[in-house]
Amino acid sequence: MALSRRHLLLTPLAPASAAPPACPDDLRTPYKCGRLVIEPSRIPGTFDQQGADCPFLFRHHNQYFMTYIGFDGVGYQTGLASSQDLLHWNKEGLILGRDPSSPITRYNVALTWIMRENDLRSPGRLEMVRGRYLGVYHAYPQAGYETGSAVIGLCWSRDLRHWDIDPPCLRAADGAAWERAGLYKACLLHFEGRFYLIYNAKNQPQKWREQTGVATSTDLTTWTRLPSNPLLRNGPPGSPDEIFASDPCVLRHRDQWAVFYFGLDRAGVARDLLALSPGLTSAVKCPTPLIDVGPPGSVDSRYAHKPSLICHHNTLYHFYCAVSKEHGRGISLAASRPFR
Repeated sequence: MALSRRHLLLTPLAPASAAPPACPDDLRTPYKCGRLVIEPSRIPGTFDQQGADCPFLFRHHNQYFMTYIGFDGVGYQTGLASSQDLLHWNKEGLILGRDPSSPITRYNVALTWIMRENDLRSPGRLEMVRGRYLGVYHAYPQAGYETGSAVIGLCWSRDLRHWDIDPPCLRAADGAAWERAGLYKACLLHFEGRFYLIYNAKNQPQKWREQTGVATSTDLTTWTRLPSNPLLRNGPPGSPDEIFASDPCVLRHRDQWAVFYFGLDRAGVARDLLALSPGLTSAVKCPTPLIDVGPPGSVDSRYAHKPSLICHHNTLYHFYCAVSKEHGRGISLAASRPFR
């Protein structure tokens, strides 16, 4: 999930592809706000003391909300923030915390997606399943920064503040070689009678690569990994996703899926990228980064990655995790139109 994992493996896993399509103009978000909209608290004892990470945006009860992941030095937990204008945010506190009695969430629990409207241009309202809101989490088994092989599972809520955790539905040990060492962020979609989990994973415990694959279900109990996986493979040498193709944010754009994700290159630079997919069995990558790192001293001078998008008044708002030495790890924002 978070990007301290700057581990390089120099043997390419995928050949160079044919000439990629240009990024659609209506998906570009070149205008940065230039600040952190969610900062680490830096207050001892709070769940987000050391960092805020991995945003997820949605609209609910006539305002906007963001779930985000906080790191406190022990592990990841999940918080909520609210906003009326997408620019100014109020932290509402922890909504999904670790459970010392649980072997799964004893140290970490990261809620990364709640099932919402699929369309990128929709308001981003949540959709209920069986009378409750349905989310997806991942959890690492040990204390520390992403320590051990994480699992993915579902979680349920009636009020978005209290969540019931299901046992894991995806484990690394059950997957193919590309995901055998651990699972990361997932997004959860429902489309034409089928549920989709799109998630990234790593291939080995050290000096690993990350790629993104898909699992499907009709009943939320039995999940089948697609034989066409990975959906997003690492690019060729010199490409922006040579080492990682990670943290998917998948939304419907016209008659296809827009797969927003971040890439890590061999120099250790992380930036947000885009691929287009007709049916989530294959994807074609666009060559130009949607969000690139900023100049020295900016909030995203080290990393600009982990996308989450929402539309408001026909403007795309692209939230992402920004990392710099001066500002730490927090959430920043870019848009398809200039900020006033």
